[in-house]
Amino acid sequence: MRFFLLALLLVSTPVWAADSLIPKLDIGKGGKCVEEPQWMRKNHMHVLLHQRDETVHQGIRDGKYSLKVCIECHASTKDDSVIGRADSFCEGCHRYEAVKIDCFECHSSKRKSSLAQEASLVQKESK
Repeated sequence: MRFFLLALLLVSTPVWAADSLIPKLDIGKGGKCVEEPQWMRKNHMHVLLHQRDETVHQGIRDGKYSLKVCIECHASTKDDSVIGRADSFCEGCHRYEAVKIDCFECHSSKRKSSLAQEASLVQKESK
């Protein structure tokens, strides 16, 4: 009987502890997303890849699903980035799901305004 209760407890733990396992993310500015959050969680990679293809093959650099639009909205207000911390918008979810992020091997993970400020500081320091 004890074994059965222990087994039941171990099997049911994820059900009642699931909310505590979901990462608490810094959503940056947040607000209204281009799609519903549940839809974006499921489909964001597909739309980013589609946007990438339009950009590379057709030269379309703007769009509702561009990586730049995501970063401008979801970069942290603390460090203007979507990666670098456990609660960063992209990195937090990808760590939780054990999925490698390769977008930022080529693309910047920071807001454009933040990059401009950094460039300005570098120019002042070099003078």
